Amino acid sequence: MRNIQNYIEHTNLKPTITSEDIEMLLNEAQENNIFGICVPPFWVKKAKRDIGKTNIKLITVIGFPLGYQMSQTKEAEAIQAIKDGADELDMVLNISAFKSKMMWPKIEIAKMGKLAHEKNKILKVIIETAYLSKSEIIEACKICADAGADFVKTSTGFAPEGAKVEHVELMRSVLPDHVGIKASGGIKTYEQAMQLIEAGAERIGTSTGPAICLNQ
Repeated sequence: MRNIQNYIEHTNLKPTITSEDIEMLLNEAQENNIFGICVPPFWVKKAKRDIGKTNIKLITVIGFPLGYQMSQTKEAEAIQAIKDGADELDMVLNISAFKSKMMWPKIEIAKMGKLAHEKNKILKVIIETAYLSKSEIIEACKICADAGADFVKTSTGFAPEGAKVEHVELMRSVLPDHVGIKASGGIKTYEQAMQLIEAGAERIGTSTGPAICLNQ
C-alpha cells in the first residue's frame, strides 16, 4: 500500500491567501507528514522561515498562471525564489510561444533547468493540458524532457479543467523514466489521487491534502 503523504504537495495559490493561511498550510502538512507545501512567490521567505529544520519541501510557482512573461522575468523570479528558500520551482510553459511553433519554450526550459540545477533545485514545467490536444501534450512532454525538466506538471488549477487520468497515462507513455509527472488541478479525493498515481503521477498538487491523507 502506497503512503499517499509522500506524493502530496499541499497547495494554496488563491489570490486571497494571507499569512495565517501560510501558517495553516504548514501546520496541516506537519500534522499529516505531507511531502511539501506550494505557496506563491511572495510568501516563500515566510514559509521557509516557518518550516525551519523540518523535512517539508517548499515549492513555488514561476510565470504563474499564464506563462507568457518574458524569459528574463521568469529567470529573475526563479533567482529570487531560490534566494528566499524554495526547493522546487513549478514554471508555466509559454503556451503562446508553443502554439506558435517557436523554439523559444525549449530554450527557456533549458535555461531555467540550468539555473535550478546549479543550485540543486528541482524544475517542474506546467504544460496546462486543458489547452492542448493529445498530439500537443506529447510534443510538450518531449520538449520538457529534452530541455532538462525534472517533472512535467498537468495544470495550474486556473484552467477550465485540471488533471485527467488519460492525460497522465499519455504523458507517462512518452516521458523517459527519469522525468516525473505532477498531477494537479481539481484533485479533491483520495480516490482521484490514487487513480492519478496508478496512471503514472509521482506527485499530487492539491489544496485538500489533509483530507486525502485522512481518507486513505
